[in-house]
Amino acid sequence: HLGKKAYIVINDVTTSVKPIMDRLLTLPEYESVFINSTTAEDTVDSSSVVVVVDVNKPSYTECENLLSMCRTLVVIDHHRQSDETIEGAILSYVEPNASSASEMVAELLQYIDNGIKLKAAEAEAMYAGVLIDTQNFNNKAGVRTFEASAFLRRNGADIIRVRKSLRSDMNEYKAKAATISNMEVYRGCYAFAVSPSDGLESPTIVAAQAANEMLDIRGIKASFVFTDYAGKIYISARSIDEVNVQIIMEKLGGGGHMSISGAQLKDVTVNEAVGIVKKTLDSMIEEGDL
Repeated sequence: HLGKKAYIVINDVTTSVKPIMDRLLTLPEYESVFINSTTAEDTVDSSSVVVVVDVNKPSYTECENLLSMCRTLVVIDHHRQSDETIEGAILSYVEPNASSASEMVAELLQYIDNGIKLKAAEAEAMYAGVLIDTQNFNNKAGVRTFEASAFLRRNGADIIRVRKSLRSDMNEYKAKAATISNMEVYRGCYAFAVSPSDGLESPTIVAAQAANEMLDIRGIKASFVFTDYAGKIYISARSIDEVNVQIIMEKLGGGGHMSISGAQLKDVTVNEAVGIVKKTLDSMIEEGDL
């Protein structure tokens, strides 16, 4: 819209991203937009602008090297800032009260050059982001969330098509069911479960979905799902309102939001990771932090 060539840096295309990405690739404007980290490093120069969206930790970005290769950085995120931050950004728009990065971008688009008309595929990609981060408008959905969603609907977002794009395949659905069926309840209100990763394209997404569903069980205040994937133990932590899982995950080097957080542990087994989280809970309860 502004006459600038734009790229989206992505290395691993997960099952949740693929349907949306495939739809965008049917648009001629997106023919050469998606590039990997190697291509990105070869493409940028000192005048390039890097826009970091939905994270504010350098190590969480898709290509950390770009942050030092370009002088102009913009950060748009809805997660609380930690000790590890992106240095030197000319614009750092971090709003923890926003439901999602999609909500924030939808707001920004309405103030650029008298508003930008999105294509339906673009509006649906952002609407999907709002749905995922708010758990279908059940979490952190405020007035701004619904206003941003209305803007996306006016730009052609089809709710049915978005819902279809977010469906799980059979293996993922079975893995989620297996995770929940093997759940352990700790201290009477904390749900712990290990999610399988074999045969799944995106095991961390399955774990996050299982953690969300465990909160529908009466008496559960917070859920923790562990996944052994790519040499790390990924932890998905969820709660509704009684437990701040963000401060728990921050103790483990992670973070997120009060009700949606996560962490990654290296050089430990799944059982050791479960033990670490239980000890962290015990310590925080004894110290009065929970």
